[in-house]
Amino acid sequence: MREMCQWYSAQYATLRAQIDRLQFNRIGPDGKDYDYTRDDIQQQVDIVTGNIGQAVAFLTPRVQALTQAQNSFGDNYFPIYEGEAFYKLWEQLSNVNNGILAHQADWFTGPSVQKAKRWGSDIHRSHVCE
Repeated sequence: MREMCQWYSAQYATLRAQIDRLQFNRIGPDGKDYDYTRDDIQQQVDIVTGNIGQAVAFLTPRVQALTQAQNSFGDNYFPIYEGEAFYKLWEQLSNVNNGILAHQADWFTGPSVQKAKRWGSDIHRSHVCE
């Protein structure tokens, strides 16, 4: 958990801002958002997806090592405090990266962006990384 918190404290806010900026910039004046040849969009995509890819690669072994347990009703949960939030953040960042690389529309990747922000906000508000 300590390593995930170090990553979160050092890089999450910057990565979130990069994703937001790209999601906005890739919508052209004609409303289309899949043409990465316009302006410097491809360069932005390369930088942001590279950064997301590095974050996902760093988080993958750590979130996969989190223990999941079952309660008496058979529902899965993470016994470690905010373990689920880190797992879900990792999951949504993977979805965002895959969507951008596949040239999927902003409306398609947008929900994963919002969910990633929600899980990142949960981590922040929990003070688990302080």
